[in-house]
Amino acid sequence: MDRTGDESPAVNGRVSFWYAQTGLPEPRPALPGDADADVCIVGGGYTGLWTAYYLKKADPGLRITVLERRFCGYGASGRNGGWLYNGFAGRSAFARRYGAGPAAAMQRVMDEAVGEVADTVAAERIEADLVRGGVLEVARTPAQLARLRAFATAERSFGADRVRLLTAAETGERIRIAGTLGGTWTPYGARVQPAKLARGLAEVVAGLGVRVHERTPVTAVEPGGAGRRARAVTPHGTVTADHVLRATEGFTAGLRGERRTWLPMNSAMIATEPLPESFWARTGWTGREVLGDFAHAYMYAQRTADDRIALGGRGVPYRYGSRTDADGTTQPATVRQLREILDSFFPAAAGARIDHAWAGVLGVPRDWCATVDLDRASGLGWAGGYVGSGVTTANLAGRTLRDLVLGRDTELTRLPWVGHRVRRWEPEPLRWLGVHALYAAYHAADRQESTGRATGSPLARLADAISGRH
Repeated sequence: MDRTGDESPAVNGRVSFWYAQTGLPEPRPALPGDADADVCIVGGGYTGLWTAYYLKKADPGLRITVLERRFCGYGASGRNGGWLYNGFAGRSAFARRYGAGPAAAMQRVMDEAVGEVADTVAAERIEADLVRGGVLEVARTPAQLARLRAFATAERSFGADRVRLLTAAETGERIRIAGTLGGTWTPYGARVQPAKLARGLAEVVAGLGVRVHERTPVTAVEPGGAGRRARAVTPHGTVTADHVLRATEGFTAGLRGERRTWLPMNSAMIATEPLPESFWARTGWTGREVLGDFAHAYMYAQRTADDRIALGGRGVPYRYGSRTDADGTTQPATVRQLREILDSFFPAAAGARIDHAWAGVLGVPRDWCATVDLDRASGLGWAGGYVGSGVTTANLAGRTLRDLVLGRDTELTRLPWVGHRVRRWEPEPLRWLGVHALYAAYHAADRQESTGRATGSPLARLADAISGRH
């Protein structure tokens, strides 16, 4: 790798690098006209597909229709970092609001969900490059190390074997990262190739008899009541159903009346060229752990099946008016920022070519807490607001929506995120100003902490308090 570190990617956008590997799928036929179903699912990402899968497995006679505006896995499900892990959005907030017991129950089922996904992928013979290497998170400043240790203490309160606190040397035995002061490792995590998982799951669902209509944008979801059933409205026709389930995550703002429900937060990634064996001999990473850090504007990464580093972070966090990107294209400034993170973590990769850059949106509720629910009176249900932890949480959402639709009283339907309510986001321009100020504060806090201060930046604490993030 004797090139200079040119931050310009060979490809920017085209949905994601993951689809560059597999090729973009040929979309299934659009909805041919008005239709009737028992359950209509709006959104063909992980949440919608897992919900259809578990419902059809539980009751093969159900007439289930999935509506997707482009193709299944077009959104965050085909663009994410491939972190199948046990984190979920809002654990601290749930503990404060509902108590330690319900929060612990939620954490337990999230731990189990990692294995549920892995086992189902194996049983259904979905080739998704899944490796259960766990999650390694590192600290590279004294303030990050303090947060890491506090995190380890909090995790151990949910079970003594949940997380292993690592010294700098022990962290280096897994992955040698420049400037590492310490780390944590948990077994509750796996690497996946996101697009392969989405495509494989879509094929399985269609094979079970679920009607999957792509190239079918839903413009509005209308409640039932007073003798009328719920409806999903599209330019091609309307699907009328006993239950209409919204599984649109970061694209929720595009539905009529939902612009302020969840904020579409941008996250961007880069993928290097395949790196030579000499790099991996120096770096390690033989366990294929997914990798993160304890910065406020944190990074996330994986070693891909073909020996690249795929690395992501926030970049430009939000587009005015809840707009979303054009097929994953991201800004040059974001690519440069991610390149700097890559070179800082792995100086030996400083000459590596960046083959692909892309972006996507994730759904952020005003209190940063994921939610799932079904209103039986209107027939409308929803799940999402995963704040970047959706690869595993979507599976739990699918099983929970199954139980809610079927009227089951189960451990899943009693979890604290079921029926959780939160206020809507502020109107523009307050929304844009607030989000950009928030992430400016987080980036400034990381710069302050990089000077070696032992305590966390007060800028980050202020940003957390204003955002309601913790």
